[in-house]
Amino acid sequence: FSQRIGTTPFTAALLLHRGIDSEAAAREFLHPEKQLFHDPFLLQDMEAAVSRIEQAIQAKERIVVYGDYDVDGITATSILCRNLRQLGADAGCFIPDRQNDGYGLHKETLDEIIAKGTALIITVDCGISAVNEVAEARERVDIIITDHHLPGKKLPSAFAVINPHRADCPYPDKDIAGVGVAFKLCQALWQRLRGRSFAGDLDIVALGTVADVVPLVGENRKIVQQGLRVLKKSTRPGIQALLSVTDLKEKEITAGHIGFVLAPRLNAAGRLASALRGVELLLTEQVEEAQMIAEELDAANRERQAVEQEILQAAEKQIEAIDVKKTHVLVLHAEGWHPGVIGIVASRIVERYYRPTVIIAEEDGVGKGSCRSIRGFHMFEALSSCKEHLLSFGGHAQAAGLSLRSENIAPFRKALEAYAKKVLVEKDFIPILDIELELAPERITERLMTEIKLLEPYGMGNPKPLFSCHDVRGSYARQIGKEGQHLKFELDGVDTSIDVLAWGRGEEASFINRERIDIAYFPEYHVWREKRSLQLMLEDFRPARAAKKHPDREALASVYRFLLSRQRARKELSFNVEELFEQYLHHFPAMGIFTFQKALQIFEELGILIKTDGKFEFSVPKEKLDLQKSRIFREGNPL
Repeated sequence: FSQRIGTTPFTAALLLHRGIDSEAAAREFLHPEKQLFHDPFLLQDMEAAVSRIEQAIQAKERIVVYGDYDVDGITATSILCRNLRQLGADAGCFIPDRQNDGYGLHKETLDEIIAKGTALIITVDCGISAVNEVAEARERVDIIITDHHLPGKKLPSAFAVINPHRADCPYPDKDIAGVGVAFKLCQALWQRLRGRSFAGDLDIVALGTVADVVPLVGENRKIVQQGLRVLKKSTRPGIQALLSVTDLKEKEITAGHIGFVLAPRLNAAGRLASALRGVELLLTEQVEEAQMIAEELDAANRERQAVEQEILQAAEKQIEAIDVKKTHVLVLHAEGWHPGVIGIVASRIVERYYRPTVIIAEEDGVGKGSCRSIRGFHMFEALSSCKEHLLSFGGHAQAAGLSLRSENIAPFRKALEAYAKKVLVEKDFIPILDIELELAPERITERLMTEIKLLEPYGMGNPKPLFSCHDVRGSYARQIGKEGQHLKFELDGVDTSIDVLAWGRGEEASFINRERIDIAYFPEYHVWREKRSLQLMLEDFRPARAAKKHPDREALASVYRFLLSRQRARKELSFNVEELFEQYLHHFPAMGIFTFQKALQIFEELGILIKTDGKFEFSVPKEKLDLQKSRIFREGNPL
């Protein structure tokens, strides 16, 4: 396969591991920039939507883009509003307030929008579940729904419903984000109204696509790859201001920068203030205004982080009263929690306890909840099984939102726990790292690093490839960072030393200096003063599996030779096992300290290793050792 597609065998193996097993699929994946966008008119109801929008533009009717307050909704609102105006439409936008209005379409807000003379409402990233709201408003206004959330059994009776998840929709890529659906609508409008193809605003589309954690494969992959290139060179004042306040102007922008640096600032607008500030940032043509809004959002993000920590600590206290091992789903709630940050808190709880989690913020007898899930637990389906306790809900397999009355929280928790108990088994609660290949770091070449970069952008559905290496030894392990929270060490056993970094693992430096380990890592280049060097970003590590083995005859022979060499050199045998183990590792075959310690205990049982005066004394046996006389050996090596 590697010969056919012209890559190293390692890269070919990576592609095969991800289900890419044909030359055509490999070329499409490695070079998404060469692929064409799908025809937007393949989306069901696109023809009707474009005709109605064209009519509105010609008749100078008022159009309102109705969005959502997350980054997907903010970016979708921005690009559709911007392109409608460029095509001559009288277009405005509305995004509900997260705290006061909540997600989706609401009768009161629709009434207000209609009362202001609006003739056409176009939703982005919402509306697919608003069956009743659309039915009530349809006699007074035309509504076009564009959404990517899973539809219920009944679609809203809107003028047009554009959603790739519709059962009757032939669109080949079902995983595009809400902003992706809005982008397809823009493509269709430019094609029909101006007779030209459209691939603009990809910097904004990439922001929303990455932030909404949709799979970065297919069309999403092309959008993000191209969008990242545009993002770096963007002359858009809002983008430039956002890069400035996050110190990213001089860096190569990655999907990780979007997810962990840029998106949280845009999200902060909808979490603590008005999401429309995010739209204003992306649409403004004024440099000064853009800088002011970006700084405002940066400050809001810092405030969001503080509020998040307060709620997280309160949630942790509630968990202390729960037997987590016997609980399948965590449902935590309180009055006064800010609904704008509970989704982030839910994610943090899942990371720590690896349980599906629902965080509910209560106010005036009503709770608004954010849900995050684990592999093997489809959150939307789970909520569907408990819908009699809910006022509303919506979402995906891994994330969802809901609202319910406070008095229904207890029965909801009980029903959700009962559902989870049916579908989850014990192994589902063990987090798994997906390792692509076993790869010794010394086998990483310049060519392989170049090919690995072709796998970018990384994200949901296209994770950063992780490699493993077993039974390695680290040295010079030390804590780094302002508070010593991070770990850095060097990897032994290669021609040149390779630095290894592990975020948040600083306290385990002494372990690295003591034990042989198995590692899961991602390789990258580190540039310092124009000098480039390979470094490994550690995803996780554990004691080498060999370290947990009872010593067999070969291992015992190795330790015996070590003890004999120390005796012949008349060197003292320290009673400190760790110190003795360090001496052993200098010249003898690798093993874990567990195995080494068990070997010493076996020799003690057999009487050739004796503790005296705080040290070991080794006595050469006069006849061949009978290992079966050792209880420890028999337990570890049953016949």
